Amino acid sequence: MSATPSETDLVQLADLFRLLGDPTRLRIVLACLRGPLAVGDIARSLDLTPTLVSHHLRLLRAARLVRHQRRGRQVLYTAADRHVSGMLQDMLEHVAEPQPEALA
Repeated sequence: MSATPSETDLVQLADLFRLLGDPTRLRIVLACLRGPLAVGDIARSLDLTPTLVSHHLRLLRAARLVRHQRRGRQVLYTAADRHVSGMLQDMLEHVAEPQPEALA
């Protein structure tokens, strides 16, 4: 990053992290990394109600973290783009790394 982010960009970024700070929403976005999924499929795979999943998907769509596409009567959800999937994959790798010894 060469340029200093604007205040607007910082606020938007903080909002994205706040949304992803909820474990349920994070699980939903991670499920959407696997490919197009219907609300019912997401709900079953995460042991959640379709109503709860739909509520969270509305928030995630508004933040452009997931996108939807209609196939006939069915609406399928995926991660919004390679930025979202790349960031989540990178962060998963980061948390899986061994912790360094605590500094004395």
